This record gives sequence, C-alpha cells and structure tokens, in this order.
Amino acid sequence: MRVGIIGAGLQGGRLALAALNHPRTEVVAISAAHQESAARLARRFRCESVVGWRPLVERDDVEAVVVCTPPHLHAEISIAAMRRGKHVLCEKPLARTVAEAREMIATAAKEGVRLQCGFNHRFHPGIQQAYEWFKDGAIGLPLFLRCRYGICGRPGYENEWRCDPRIVGGGQMMEQGIHAVDLARWFLGDFAEVTAFVETRFWPIAPLEDNAFALYRTKDGVVASIHSTLSQWKNLFSFELFGRDGYIQVEGLGGGYDIERAVLGLRDLHAPFGEEVAEFRGPDVSWARQWDEFVAAVEEEREPLTSGEDGLEALRLVYSAYDAARQRRVCALEREASLEPA
Repeated sequence: MRVGIIGAGLQGGRLALAALNHPRTEVVAISAAHQESAARLARRFRCESVVGWRPLVERDDVEAVVVCTPPHLHAEISIAAMRRGKHVLCEKPLARTVAEAREMIATAAKEGVRLQCGFNHRFHPGIQQAYEWFKDGAIGLPLFLRCRYGICGRPGYENEWRCDPRIVGGGQMMEQGIHAVDLARWFLGDFAEVTAFVETRFWPIAPLEDNAFALYRTKDGVVASIHSTLSQWKNLFSFELFGRDGYIQVEGLGGGYDIERAVLGLRDLHAPFGEEVAEFRGPDVSWARQWDEFVAAVEEEREPLTSGEDGLEALRLVYSAYDAARQRRVCALEREASLEPA
C-alpha cells in the first residue's frame, strides 16, 4: 500500500516511521504547508516532498493518506482523499465538529474505503493488557473507572495553534482528554449521563480550558471520572478500573510519563494484597501497532479498531461535557448537545 503523509510535525514523523517499517506499506510522499518542513521530513524517510495537501491527495499512485494537520483541516482533507478512493488514518480529534465527523463517516461508507481515528492509546501494551484482563472477567463487573491525564504546559503555549479556538474544538479536554474519553468508552461501553467542570486556572488560553473534570455514567450506574490538565507540573498518565473482584491499573506511557506498567490486583478482605505486575520498557510501540491495525483493516475490508464511529463518539462525549459544564447540571446523553465549539 502506497502512502502519503500530510503534516510534517511530530505525529507525521511518528506515523511515517510506522509506515516505513511495515513490510507491506511504502511512504511515497510527505506534504506540508511549507517546503522546508516537508523536505526535512522527506529527506529522513527518503521520499518525495510536496507543498500543500491537494497535490498529494490528487496523486493516483497514493492509495492511503495519513492526516496529521491541525483539527480544522481534518474533515476537508479526509473527505477529499476518500472521494478519490483513498483510505484515511486521521489523527484525533477526528474533526472539529460532530457534523464534520458524520460527513467523514458517510463519505467512507459511500466510497467503500477505511477511515481510522488516531487513538494510539488503545495500542499501548499496558492498555491492551488491561483490556485483556478486563474482558476475561478478572475483576468481575465494573464499579468505577478513573483516569488522570496531565502534562505541563510550556512558555508561549498560548501562542500555539492548539490554543486558537478557530482551529481547535476545545482545550485540554479535546487535546489529551479525548484519549481518556475514548478509553473509558472502549472499556465500559456507551454512557447515558455526563456532568463536568471546565476551568482556565493558570494558562492564558481562555476561552479554552487548561483543566477539565468530567463524570460520565453508564445506564447501569458505572461512573467514569476523567481529569485532563495542562497544569500537571510532572507529566502523569493513570488509568484505573475497579470491579467487584479486584482492580486494574495502568501507570505511565513511557518517555516523559515514566515506565508503562499494568497491574492486576484481586479483592481479598483478609489476606495481604497480592498483585500481578507487567512492565513495558523500551520505545513506544503504540504507533506501529496502530499502523498494523490500519493495514489489516484495509486488507481484510473491515472497520478498524478506533474506527470513524469511535472518533465521532469521543468527539460527541467531549462536546457533551462542555455543554454540561455550561449548563451546570447533569445532562442526558440521549439528547443532542450543542456539539459545536464555544
């Protein structure tokens, strides 16, 4: 499968490397808005450089496109590529609005191509181990889920495109928290209610938030608590799921988030705690595993894990949290939230 990468930033480089290392994919070209950026990454991967996304999307020798641009361009580029019969892996969030995400999904269905949303966290080995334990019934029926995901902002962060409301659909909840939302929904299924607080407490990025606190509840009463923050002065990823018979924890993502480890503990009200611990050292393999899944979905003509629908639902849940925060109440998720950037 011949691949074009649109976007020459950090994510573009990660996915280009994953595609380059896969035995059945070839990176044909990398495009960016500026020649210098495209050429720099293209030299690294020994492929062509292209200025602008349209020339790459229009190429007949490109069979799949990776979209690693700011969110306001995701829908336009992805839809144009799919209309030319190309498969698309689009970075999260899938789109800037729910309406755009729905159009992307409808286009993929009409054209018979694959659309994958870039939720690489599902492919971290710690998360995959946790999911295997959970689905095998190791901790019994779930009681509650808790995820804390935080990063330390950097000087001048307010001047980056991530803090421009015209480009992004939300603040830290949309930037990092959407990964936590996707994981919560993957483990627990769909949610029925949401309430939330969103705050801008330190970084001058209003009307976007630097902290978001959301509570989602399933129809069976299982609550997922998510805190996404830009003022976590030491980077943190912590994912915990407690059931009637025990608990599962995933701490760290490697790199600046410390060693990734998955923990399984079983309830015993009388004996000392005993835990099964798996540590995952070495480089981040989530990008390569995500790419493996994308290629497999294309070859097998099926929906990928982290499908377009998953991207849509995560986007809808984030906007529903924003809507609940504005209304200062618990909102039922059966109805439509405002679903658009504030």
